[in-house]
Amino acid sequence: MKRQQPTFSEVNLSEHDGVRYLHLGTEWVQGSMRIDAPFEIDLEYVQRMMAWLLFVPEDSVAGRHAMQLGLGAGAITKFCYKKLRMTCTAVELNPRVADVCRAWMRLPPEDERLRVVIADAAREIRQAEWLGTVDALQVDLYDAQAAAPVLDSPDFYADCRHLLTDEGCMTVNLFGRTASFERSLESIASAFGARAVWQFKPTREGNTVVLAQRTPSRPKRDVLQLRAEAIEARWDLPATKWLKVFKALEK
Repeated sequence: MKRQQPTFSEVNLSEHDGVRYLHLGTEWVQGSMRIDAPFEIDLEYVQRMMAWLLFVPEDSVAGRHAMQLGLGAGAITKFCYKKLRMTCTAVELNPRVADVCRAWMRLPPEDERLRVVIADAAREIRQAEWLGTVDALQVDLYDAQAAAPVLDSPDFYADCRHLLTDEGCMTVNLFGRTASFERSLESIASAFGARAVWQFKPTREGNTVVLAQRTPSRPKRDVLQLRAEAIEARWDLPATKWLKVFKALEK
């Protein structure tokens, strides 16, 4: 019996006011790139996916391993690779997304620090080669309609936790104004422990980034402030603003 081939969403682009947007056959934006600054992060919620930087010394970032589940427009992958000088692995189900990112979103060619894996994220993250190797895991897995996360169970988040180093963090893009948000938060807390979970307030568009630590910690406020200032100065991310809208789930 011939194995049925998966069907993938159409990938298309739009441009407005100097920004190129990636879509999966609908009007929903799956990612963006500012054309005159292709390696910066354009969208606010995507910038917030970098909040794990608050939990590590800035001089230790280069050489660490970042993994993205869902390539999108490649913004996080490019930023981690080009700006942070990290080793990067992006896991993407739809090969057309990877092709478009290379052709139109300035995704660099693969080398010893950059790898794009075309695979089902739920299966790929169980591979032994990844376990305990990831310092920064970014999860952004929505379908073409952007209605709810495609992978969102306690078991999935437990597998994500197994990827992380002791200092590692996972950030997840969720929609904070939908009924599924509390369920997602409970699933993450079930896998990581509630004390390991931090969350942002929703952006204007409703995106709510949740962060979970492999090993829970409570950096003092002055430490977070100093790190935020360093992140802002070094990588031009609005990290000092993050601290006003970012808090631990449990004190």
